[in-house]
Order: sequence, then structure tokens, then C-alpha cells
Amino acid sequence: MAKEEEPTSSPMHPSSSYTFLLNIMSKRRTWACLFLFVYGTLLASSWNFLKSTLSWYNLQVQSSTSAWPALYASVLLGTVFGLLSMVAALVVMVPAVMVTWITVVVLLAFFGKPRRTLVVEGRKITGEIFGVVVRILLKEGNFVAAVCAVLGYFALVRRNRTQEGVVGES
Repeated sequence: MAKEEEPTSSPMHPSSSYTFLLNIMSKRRTWACLFLFVYGTLLASSWNFLKSTLSWYNLQVQSSTSAWPALYASVLLGTVFGLLSMVAALVVMVPAVMVTWITVVVLLAFFGKPRRTLVVEGRKITGEIFGVVVRILLKEGNFVAAVCAVLGYFALVRRNRTQEGVVGES
């Protein structure tokens, strides 16, 4: 008596939707579109944030004559754009770190290191690479934040002075 096998989805035969998803996600075009979508969303949200910060600044300038609103707005804008630059660098950093790590481990394997040594060395190398990359990432993000804050402050103060000059002439 032969039993008829029912078609079931087993670990050996993945479902068609799973295969379709793997096929789509393995394409470079899919990742490029996903990358562009994420950066487009970040750009649109940062543009809306910039507009809302400037409208808050304009309201504060009308009720105050001090330079504090310009300082607050510029520090806020610098912080946000510094964080955005760190996120952008992080997205580029992850594949670069992985390629570097794989290259070093493969080179160690070619030099005849045993597997246990490769695991220990791989962990050390991962920690070192991650530490160096995070330090660079923080330096770059802080630099971008500082530049954006300083430029934003001077742009807002200059804008405020030109608006006062136009109002004074009327």
C-alpha cells in the first residue's frame, strides 16, 4: 500500500510567495529603489522640519528683539542635519565594514590559521573595525552639526537684520 503524499510546504520546498520574495530582494534594483525611497522620505521630512522651524523662528522674532531665537533655531537645525548625515553615513558604512571584515577573515584563513583562532581573531577585528568606524561617524556628524548650526545662525541673524531694514524704510 503506497500512501499518496500530500503537497505540503516543508523546509525542503519553500512556498512560492517566499521564493518570490527572495527573488525580488536579491535584485540590486530593489535595494536601490528602497535606498532612494528611504532617502526621499528623510529629505521630505527634513524639509518639512526646516519649514516648521523657520515659521517658529519668524513668530519668535516678531515678539522678541534678542538673538536667542536664532541661536535656538540654528542649534536645533544643526543637530537634526548632523543626525541625518550620521544616518546617511551609517547606511553606507555597514556594507563597507562587512566587506572589510570578510576580507580580513579570508586572508587569515589563507595564512593557515585554525578555525578557533579565526573566530577569536574575527571577534577582535569586528570590535576594532566597529570602534574606529563609530569614532569617525561621530566626528563627521558633529562636524556637520557644528557647520550647520553656525551657518544657520548667521543666515537667520542676517535675514532678521534685512527684514528689520525693510520694515524700517516703510
